[in-house]
Amino acid sequence: MTLVLATMTLAVVSCGPKKESPKTLVVFYSQTSNTKVVAEKLASQVGADLAEIVPVQPYDGDFHATIERGKKELDEGAFPEIQPLKVDVADYDVIFLGYPIWFGTYAPPVFTFLNQVDLSGKKVVPFCTFGSGGLESSVKDLAKAEPKADILPGYGVRAARLEAMPKELDQFLKAGGFIEGEYTKLEEFPAPHPVTDEESAIFDAAVGDYPMMHAQAKSVASRSIPEGTEYLFTAVDLPREGGPDMPPAGEMQVYVSVIGEETPVFTKVIR
Repeated sequence: MTLVLATMTLAVVSCGPKKESPKTLVVFYSQTSNTKVVAEKLASQVGADLAEIVPVQPYDGDFHATIERGKKELDEGAFPEIQPLKVDVADYDVIFLGYPIWFGTYAPPVFTFLNQVDLSGKKVVPFCTFGSGGLESSVKDLAKAEPKADILPGYGVRAARLEAMPKELDQFLKAGGFIEGEYTKLEEFPAPHPVTDEESAIFDAAVGDYPMMHAQAKSVASRSIPEGTEYLFTAVDLPREGGPDMPPAGEMQVYVSVIGEETPVFTKVIR
């Protein structure tokens, strides 16, 4: 009798309801395919469905034509019409939302998407590609657009550094608990100190070839990262001639990585 009861108890335990995994969607807009590359890698990593935001009238002009059209849409709030998605966003629990950064925030087609959907109660993970930065400012705009969504920490990568994306994305997803595996937890930056001549040279080497930045480092903090060192510089814009494509002058934070003997590279700018 004891053996029979034990067997019945075990059967009850083993036949209990199975907890379902959250249903995940990667939805993105990409003009030059940079964000698409990240989206496809991300979807394959987490086993998510994939959907693309496609404008009815594509941005098919050159760089300056795209800038002119995008700025006008943002200034006027007249966002482009997009084609219907091939999935129903309401069916998903976790939404990875991808976009390029234009003028410090997500591109206009994403404004249209957010105006058409309700992400209340969903976990939303932003990811983006950019020339210098914009993840943080775009996340603030996303939180305003979807105040009832659970906006989780996001991932951003410079278009010039796409080759570093697979390894960084893997660490990001593991740190966020989206996939299993070991990851490196970075220490906090210590208090900053005035830059030395050597540190100033590292900053100049990292940003010198980037035409949209003309700045001087004032202070810095550093920490160890796998295979090298990461620097967090506080810098200020140097005097320059104004232009419609230039960001506003002021103070900024610039993240710079030095891996082994490689040339320093900046990974993002926060203004």
